[in-house]
Formats: sequence, C-alpha cells, structure tokens
Amino acid sequence: MSDEHEVLYQVEDAIATITLNRPERMNSFSPGLLSGWEESIRRATEDDDVRVVVVTGAGRAFCAGADLKARGDANYAVAAERNAGERRNSLRHSVHRVPQALQYLDKPYIAAVNGPAVGAGMDMVSMADIRIASDQARFGMSYVNVGLIPGDGGAWLLPRIVGVSKALELIWTGELFGAEQALEMGYVQRVVPHESLMDETYAFARRLTEGPPIAMQLAKRLVYRALNQPFPEALEAAQAAMAVVQSTDDSREGPTAFGEKRKPQFTGR
Repeated sequence: MSDEHEVLYQVEDAIATITLNRPERMNSFSPGLLSGWEESIRRATEDDDVRVVVVTGAGRAFCAGADLKARGDANYAVAAERNAGERRNSLRHSVHRVPQALQYLDKPYIAAVNGPAVGAGMDMVSMADIRIASDQARFGMSYVNVGLIPGDGGAWLLPRIVGVSKALELIWTGELFGAEQALEMGYVQRVVPHESLMDETYAFARRLTEGPPIAMQLAKRLVYRALNQPFPEALEAAQAAMAVVQSTDDSREGPTAFGEKRKPQFTGR
C-alpha cells in the first residue's frame, strides 16, 4: 500500500486530480509515491463519475524521476551492484506500474507541469494525452548524464511526440530545455504563466468534462491503437466503435440539442 501523504487524490466537478507530494525531494520516486500514483490512476479509471484526470506536482517540481540519493533501495532505484538476474524485474515491479495502469485509462489524462520534469519524470509527462506547462517548467532526458537509457517508456513515447531525430537528440545530449522550447518542438500544447497553471488546466479540463464521455473514451482508444495498426484495421476498429456510440443516449442528445439550439447535456449513457 502507498503512503497516503506521498500522493494526494481528490475529485471535484468530474475531474480527478493526482498530486505528487514529495516536494522536499522534488517529487522523485519512492515506493509509496509509485504505489499511490498507480492506485490513483486505477481509482480514476474505475470511477464513472470521473471524466478527466489531471496530474501535477507539489512544490517547485513536477517530478525529478529516480531518487538517486536513495539508490540503495532495490524497490525503485538503480542498483548497479546487483547482477542482471536480480535486476531483471526492478522496473516492471516499480515504476512500470504507472504506465501499465495508464493502459486502461481511456479518459483524458492531462499533465499540469509546474516545474522541472527530468529523466523518468519527463517520461511520466510524456505519458499524458495533453501537456500544459508553467513558464517555469523545465524538461530533460537526463538518463545519459548518469550512464543510463530511458527506462520508463521514453524511447517509445518521445519519438511519437517530437519525431525520431529530435527524440534522439534529446536522449543523446540529456540537455535541459525550457517551456517555450518544449512548445516550439510540439512537446507541450501550451505554456501559461506559473501562477495561472492550475486555473488554465482546470478550465480546459472542465471543457472536456462537458463532452460525451463514451465517444471521447473510444476516440482515445482509436487514436492510440492506430499508432500500431495498418489503415484497414484502423477503419474496422472505427466501425466497431461507431456501432457502440450510435447506441448511446448521448448520440441522440447531441443532434436533439443542436436542433433545439441549446447546449447538449451528455450523461455518459
């Protein structure tokens, strides 16, 4: 079980907020933080009242990735003194639990990046569907600086966001870059003043909560699956998904509201 203080979880107005809460360690990984993160994602996934999920960090950082000062802890830190056999499941049983949980989250997942997100912390940001950055946010694929490789999905995620060549440049150099650079390369969708980060994020999230949940969730599945599908298979998947959404009350509410010149009230049914 997680330390209830290392990850905060709250739901308001159909928005679940996951707050990484180790500000004294720049929200770097610990067993409690990783367990709490995973548990919060699964909780939001299973809660029909949650339509959007926001993740952010407490204090001045989003997430600094591995806690290198605690590298002796075999549950989540790099343990170079152990042999390959002992290390073979070290990521699978710790940090990989977060992206594994995200595979089942078909609701919008927004990262509100309040500060530095480096190494595995940047990988975690890359897992979000939408990234909104404070003007104080900093990013870096810093693995190379400690002789490592992206271990938490970054080698798969980053090329799909910024392209292969740019991803390799960021991974090979390990250089830090700011929010405006992240915006220019298409890594984040918007940059906002630090003091208005959460207001801007929640305004966008509330807009998404007003949409038809089933259609939005199925659209997310289609987009991600299409990344690894031939076009004919993607068309077949779209046909199957369309058959589902056309059977919902929301698919009738939309045209009805349009005809009556009013805002639709989607119920997720």
